[in-house]
Amino acid sequence: MRIAVPTETAANEDRVAVSPETVKKLGALGAEVVIQAGAGVASGVPDSEFAAAGAKIEPTAAATLAAADIVLAVRRPAAAALAGVSKGAAVISIMDPYGADLALQELANTGVSAFAMELMPRITRAQVMDVLSSQANLAGYRAVIDAAAEYGRALPMMMTAAGTVPAAKIFIMGVGVAGLQAIATARRMGAIVTATDVRPATKEQVESLGAKFLAVEDEEFQQAQTAGGYAKEMSSEYQAKQAALTAAHIAKQDIVISTALIPGRPAPRLISAEMVKSMRPGSIIVDLAVERGGNCELARPGEVAVTDNGVKIVGHLNVAGRLAATASSLYARNLLAFVDTLIDKESKTFAPKWDDELVKATLLTKDGAVVHPSFPPKT
Repeated sequence: MRIAVPTETAANEDRVAVSPETVKKLGALGAEVVIQAGAGVASGVPDSEFAAAGAKIEPTAAATLAAADIVLAVRRPAAAALAGVSKGAAVISIMDPYGADLALQELANTGVSAFAMELMPRITRAQVMDVLSSQANLAGYRAVIDAAAEYGRALPMMMTAAGTVPAAKIFIMGVGVAGLQAIATARRMGAIVTATDVRPATKEQVESLGAKFLAVEDEEFQQAQTAGGYAKEMSSEYQAKQAALTAAHIAKQDIVISTALIPGRPAPRLISAEMVKSMRPGSIIVDLAVERGGNCELARPGEVAVTDNGVKIVGHLNVAGRLAATASSLYARNLLAFVDTLIDKESKTFAPKWDDELVKATLLTKDGAVVHPSFPPKT
């Protein structure tokens, strides 16, 4: 059984799909792990460390992928790059399948079984495989660090002989995994933190971290969470009420960090241009949803923009990847846990149980077709 790990080719992607730790454990499962030269350099892992862990290093992507039974990647590989991979082989990565119908069909045409790690069900046995949580956790932390760096002022209150420095006010919009970590990080750094989310269950979580919760708590709010724990898309009436509540609040904030995402849909627009205009010069907005269209109307992907009134809007891409070493380590463990369920321990071969709930939830393509019910081929 051959497991291949090619170098990531997407822009702004410094992560790698394995670590020396997981290479050893994959080897213990009976796998020959083959890694493309330089795959881990951007995340701080030289080829020598992978080799010492038992991996074979190949100079090119083609040599790495040749006859692979399993391909592990961070981003969805292009179909053209999978030439030489065994028919029926597994390709496991963050697939970003929404709105990618053509790419999915091209992937299906290669004959591989493609698994999307971000579709992993939120059940107890899959917690260790939850890439959305592992990466969002780091993104929430990094968002506060980036905001503090751009802010140019101290975050905690400081009592000095020269006078008192007031604590910064930070508002977190969206209290998923990233938002909760942003709250915790901002609190540790001494800021005054408030947060908002449309899901009622988050109120207690926010308050348990020492932050104040802000939301329109009407009947729609009480039912604004899916069975899987994700936020529902709210009505235009609710969005208007929430916007009115937050507009005055945002005007008083030093830093706003927005993290709101809805799977399969554009990011909800939470911060209007008018709200940005109401903020003081030197204020910061960090938009973690910028890759999905942005929570802030003025956010620009990959840019740190400065508005006419002196507000900085931070739109970094792949924020978890800005902590590539840590992000790669966690992601590699997510993959290892999933791969372990796909291997027959006696024969040491790739032998997925197609009726397993983890497989059914994540399998996108098989036997030349797109098979996931959420992404039916367009006729």
